[in-house]
Amino acid sequence: MKKIFSIVLAALTMFVFTACGSSAEKPVEKAASQVDEPADKILVAYFSCTGRTKKAALEVAEMLKADTFEIVPAQAYTPDDLNYQVENCRANVEQKDSAARPEIKSRIENPARYKAIVIAFPIWWGAEPRIIDTFVESYDLTGKTIVPVCTSGGSDIMTADKNLQSLCKGADLRIGKRLDILSKDEIKAWLDSLKL
Repeated sequence: MKKIFSIVLAALTMFVFTACGSSAEKPVEKAASQVDEPADKILVAYFSCTGRTKKAALEVAEMLKADTFEIVPAQAYTPDDLNYQVENCRANVEQKDSAARPEIKSRIENPARYKAIVIAFPIWWGAEPRIIDTFVESYDLTGKTIVPVCTSGGSDIMTADKNLQSLCKGADLRIGKRLDILSKDEIKAWLDSLKL
């Protein structure tokens, strides 16, 4: 009887120690991919249909040694969509509707790592294309520096600046520049003055 009691007691003791041992394990650490990166990088995000804005954006990215992200519409713009002479072309219809938000094909991976985002776009009917509104509303920009830059056939960036001010909640929105009227040296000097 003592022998059976000893065996049962030994088995019970092993069970208790095994159970206690598993609860005393170290807490699970974050996987390497989950570790928070400091927000110390600069991103140049650009939307370009004809290549003109892309060229300017890539020059800015090179000057800033920044990452780049192309804002690609889920539904590409055709030449007919951009024919401003036609009243109901897609670009005109979108620009007349302040609530229009064309869908974007992809998202920035880990936007938290960027302390500043330069957003480059063409001016459409005196303002930023509505896809830019989609872009800024897709992310939490709180605490980030946002710098709008544009290309244009004649309009300035003032209306876009004003519109983005209301859309970039919590961000430090800088006054933008129209790049295609500045020399590379002027653009570089302006970027340096921003102290990004």
